[in-house]
Amino acid sequence: MERTPRRVILAGLAGLAAAFTTRASGAQTVGEAAPVTVGPDYLSPYSLAFSIDTTLLNTGFDRAPWNDPDAEAAESVPAWETAYRGARGAAWGPPARQYPQPTLARQDEDYRRQRVISVAARHIGLPYQHHHVPSWGPPAGWPWLPVEAGSNGPGLDCSNFVSFAYNYALGLKLPTGIALQGHTVDLPGPGDVGVLRARRIDVRRYDDLRAVLAPADLLYIRNRQDRVSHVVMWLGVVGQSPTATPLILDCTQTLHRDASGATIPIGVRLRPFREDGWYWRRFSHAHRLIGAEVVMRPGTVDPLPEGDDQA
Repeated sequence: MERTPRRVILAGLAGLAAAFTTRASGAQTVGEAAPVTVGPDYLSPYSLAFSIDTTLLNTGFDRAPWNDPDAEAAESVPAWETAYRGARGAAWGPPARQYPQPTLARQDEDYRRQRVISVAARHIGLPYQHHHVPSWGPPAGWPWLPVEAGSNGPGLDCSNFVSFAYNYALGLKLPTGIALQGHTVDLPGPGDVGVLRARRIDVRRYDDLRAVLAPADLLYIRNRQDRVSHVVMWLGVVGQSPTATPLILDCTQTLHRDASGATIPIGVRLRPFREDGWYWRRFSHAHRLIGAEVVMRPGTVDPLPEGDDQA
């Protein structure tokens, strides 16, 4: 079974992360993402500005299991492929591992929010695929859930994307089926220790929502049947737009236009959250997983199913 090695896949994505540079702002070091060129002739007008040094945000990622793309999955990928080829749910690929609770450089809310966003931003340019882990390269002839990318390959969908970002950054592993994720507020705590009660945010005015949201909040979007079918990550002050329009980071195969009117390619991208746009018109609610109002308690939650494994 031929495949593109996972380390080669990650090396290609590392070229995207290389767009992140560091600049000085007074006495503070700020990590900034310049507009990223990915794919044919697309230059994003948007960028990211971190108020915390990216070296601090990346604390621990040079250690196991974070430094090994082969460790993204919950079990050995070759063994999983041998066991599950042709099985129900095989198209999704191996399930993601539960990352341990990391040792963080800081414990404040701002640090944790920016750490999650910095992990999510590493995947800018990753294609949209119905998979659980970003580095998995399906073998030739592997079952596939067709998407706009046109062929099978590495990638994530919306709910697996935000779950992986939180899991890798903080050890918070979310259910990856979009409907279940959107309605579950009692989650396994960092490293699967304790129970985290997320705060649900229900706001019905655009300006009120902008005022209440914080970076790394998750926004859930309804489809035409009024069911939660998509999730995006709010960037807040980290997102930089030439028009001051708030930005989100998500993985979608739906086409949207940026501030210059250009079509934003599918996959993981920075996108605008406009008052007259689809994201706001179909907004359902938001979840906050970081903050003083997010409650941690002892205990356990029942195991959460991995994705919508129906193919």
